Amino acid sequence: MEINKAVLDCMQSLRRRLRDEQRLDIRLSQPDAVTAMLTACLGSGDELTRELGRQLAAYTDQPTPVAIKPSSASAHVPSVRIYRGQRVMA
Repeated sequence: MEINKAVLDCMQSLRRRLRDEQRLDIRLSQPDAVTAMLTACLGSGDELTRELGRQLAAYTDQPTPVAIKPSSASAHVPSVRIYRGQRVMA
């Protein structure tokens, strides 16, 4: 992956937005920084953040991660409570 000024600017602005929106601390020196940023963009409710993620994916020639939606059969997730230090299905 070639890092040029456009990629670096995109990563810096995306890092700032993700830190403000989702309280994520992604460092540019991390080996998986691009993947972490692209994955975090999926959870963003802001269109500009998602657009920056699409730009970063295009710059780095990585596929944009696709959100996996649960099927209707596996959509029911039982709630878990902690009772006296033990996990209890509710």
